[in-house]
Parts: sequence; structure tokens; C-alpha cells
Amino acid sequence: MRRGAKRKASQKEAENHKESSKAANSSKATRTRTTKRVKASEPQSEPQYLEDPRNLEDLWKAAFPVGTEWDQLDSVYQFKWDFSNLEQAFEEGGKLYDLGKNKVYLFGCTEPQLVSVNGENKVVCIPVVVAVVSPFPPSDKIGINSVQREAEEIIPMKQMKMDWIPYIPLENRDSQVDRLKSQIFILGCTQRRAALKHMKIDRLKKFEYCLPYFYQPFKEDELEQSTEVPIMFPGEPKPVYCEFDWELDELEEFTDKLIEEEELSADQKDAFKEFVKEKVREQKKNNREAREARRKAIEEMSEEAKAAFENMRFYKFYPVQTPDTPDVSNVKAPFINRYYGKAHEVL
Repeated sequence: MRRGAKRKASQKEAENHKESSKAANSSKATRTRTTKRVKASEPQSEPQYLEDPRNLEDLWKAAFPVGTEWDQLDSVYQFKWDFSNLEQAFEEGGKLYDLGKNKVYLFGCTEPQLVSVNGENKVVCIPVVVAVVSPFPPSDKIGINSVQREAEEIIPMKQMKMDWIPYIPLENRDSQVDRLKSQIFILGCTQRRAALKHMKIDRLKKFEYCLPYFYQPFKEDELEQSTEVPIMFPGEPKPVYCEFDWELDELEEFTDKLIEEEELSADQKDAFKEFVKEKVREQKKNNREAREARRKAIEEMSEEAKAAFENMRFYKFYPVQTPDTPDVSNVKAPFINRYYGKAHEVL
């Protein structure tokens, strides 16, 4: 072999050895990097499962708490109240299950009560839900009344931006057709809280004095039987607030006693007496008109409507006891308001 050929063969072997060494080193580095990546990986944490919302879970919140002061609304929701008893009432065997032609009309309210919170007695706004079982809405009106207002008002609820709204359970909210078939209606309010700061005080206070109205033609109203008249006499230097009963009180003695107690000045005695007489005449007239209106309503009512009023049922729901909420079991009461009277059952 020529020298040149031998030198070339020797160079080629050296290059092949160099390439083999480089490949080996590269493979080793790759194995090293792979090993490092495996060591750096952390064990995967166990997946977390969120509980699915219940079908009627937000039903009690959907019902507007009528008559609650606007600045107290947030405090109503400071606790995670549990109204699973209301939800269960719509399940098989519950009070509100399979009602035939009847529907369920729900409205909310709040009851300030002294209850124990973490060992301390505190006044808490307890949310309450009233369910009315009826084939038609119990009323389309709202009553507005308070000790500060001279006269009671009964107005269409739409004037206060309230109305009966179909409630759609969570699982059906993608379907618009179900709104037409709804068996549950809530008394809702569309008044925006952001607009309250531009509202006149009198209008603002009306919301706080609202009471869901109900007229039962087969039951004589308490006012029809009452002989008491609220008196708000614009006296000087201060107004006179009292109640006069035309059957139990004698006007002359009643007035002299107010003067003796320095609630009324002597020079306003005659004016006060005339004021009271006028209020008594107005109240008696109102009582007569109420009785006549009730009699006429019954005469003009269909037999089907009569049966509906006689079979109408009221259920009052309080939140159930949980470790996170105050115990309200000792403050439950059947009374709803002066229009509805008492619930047939408290749950």
C-alpha cells in the first residue's frame, strides 16, 4: 500500500472514533437530562370535586324581602341560611308537591329577632318565605302603612316595581318554553339599588313600609270591627298622637286627661274635640263601605272563585338550623302580616 493511502486510512479511523465518542457523550447527556426531568416532576394532587347546585337552591333568595329597609338588605345575607325545607316541600310527599290546578306564589319578608350568635344575643334580620297555594295570584296590590303615615294606602304593586314573576328551576333555565308552564311564581322587585340615591325620601320610605296585600272576602277585616281611631292632631307646640275608642272612651274626659298630662294645651281643647269627632265619622264610614264592598264581592264571585278562596293555603317557612346560622326555633310565629293574618302551617 502507498504511504498516502495508509495515512488517509489512519485519518478516517480517527474521525470515526471521534464521531463515536461524540455520539456516546450525546446519548449519555440525553440520559442525564431525562433522569433530571423525572426527578424534578412533582406528584399530582388529587382532583377536587365541587358539589352541584341544587335545583331550587336559590328559590328563597329570588323572592324579594318585601318591607325590608334598603340599608338592611346586605345584613340579611350575612349568614348562609338554609331553606332546604322549602326545597323539600316541592318534592314527592311535600306540602307543595302535585297541587293539581293550583300554583305556588312566594313572597319574602324579614323578622328582626333577638337570637344567640356565637354566644352573644344580637338582633338579626331573619329571612322568611311565605308560600300561597292558589289557582290564581293572591293579589296584584301592595299595602303601605306605618305608624308615621296618617293613612293606609292600597296601590297596584307595579307602582312599586313589583310583580309576580315565574321562577324557573336551575335545570330548566336554558328553556324559554318552561316559563309558560311554570307552577312557581315569586314576588320580585325590579327597583335598582344604584338608583336609590336619586330617589325622594318619601318614595324611598314607601318601599320600607310595603306589606304584601291580600283581601279575603269571606273573613271580616279587623278594621271593619275596630272602634279605635288613630289620632294625629297638629297641636302647638307639639302634635298629639293617641288612639280614641268611640265605644270605650268619653270624649270630654279623654280630652281633659290629655290637658292634665300636658299633652294638649287648654286653649286647643275645642279644636281637638272637633278633630276627633271628624276622625270618628270617617272611620265609621270606612267600616260601612268595607262591609258593603265585601258583601258585593261575594255576590259577584263565581263558584269556582269562591272555592279557590275557601281552599287557599298559607305556609310560612323559616330557615332550618345549621352549625353556621343562629337557632331561630324559639322565635317562629304563624303571624304573616295584618292582611294575610296567620299561616295555616309554620315550617
